[in-house]
Amino acid sequence: MKMLRFIQVLVLVCVLMIPVLIILFLRGFSSNQYDIPILYQNGVEDPFEQCDYNDSSQHFIPDFTFTDQFGRSVGKEMMEGKITIVDFFFTSCPSICPIMSKEMERVQDVFRNDDRVQIYSISIDPEYDSPKVLADYADEHGAKKDKWFFLNGPVDETYDLARCGFIIPSVSGGAVPENFVHSDKFVLVDELGRIRGYYSGTKREGVDQLILETKILLHDKG
Repeated sequence: MKMLRFIQVLVLVCVLMIPVLIILFLRGFSSNQYDIPILYQNGVEDPFEQCDYNDSSQHFIPDFTFTDQFGRSVGKEMMEGKITIVDFFFTSCPSICPIMSKEMERVQDVFRNDDRVQIYSISIDPEYDSPKVLADYADEHGAKKDKWFFLNGPVDETYDLARCGFIIPSVSGGAVPENFVHSDKFVLVDELGRIRGYYSGTKREGVDQLILETKILLHDKG
């Protein structure tokens, strides 16, 4: 009888503990344990010595000033205090750029009314992609003024910025669009100018992850 009574008490205690365990689980699950990494905290490896990195401290996006689709000066200074999503593209791209731009439309739609987020699409064919050409391309993709900036800069500075600033590959194709080489990655940069992640701009799941992690950065920032 004593053993039976002990089992009954034990069962009762377990039943009473179930709601407590559920509450503790939900509290732990709902807390923000999703950490967005800070990339290049110890500097950037440069095995081919293409870039002029000064030390092994945290890497930040370097200063630059390019021209947007409205002929205005836009660059690093305007990134300060904002989350910036960046890609490198060109308007005559015959392959991945149209897909990337359509996906970037989705990104813009999600953060359209949040002034803390902006988009930079930087042309790797600036000799062809004049501000007028970029303005027409921006209109085709419904770019919101002061939200989605299409940028044109000097050729050498553009490629240095891509390779050494945003740490993504870029190779000029000259006058042949098919010969250009560039990454499909969207780069997430925080309000301090640190790179927080790379996401495939040609895959919906990659862009979904970018959107999620941008929201998390906004939550942490706000």
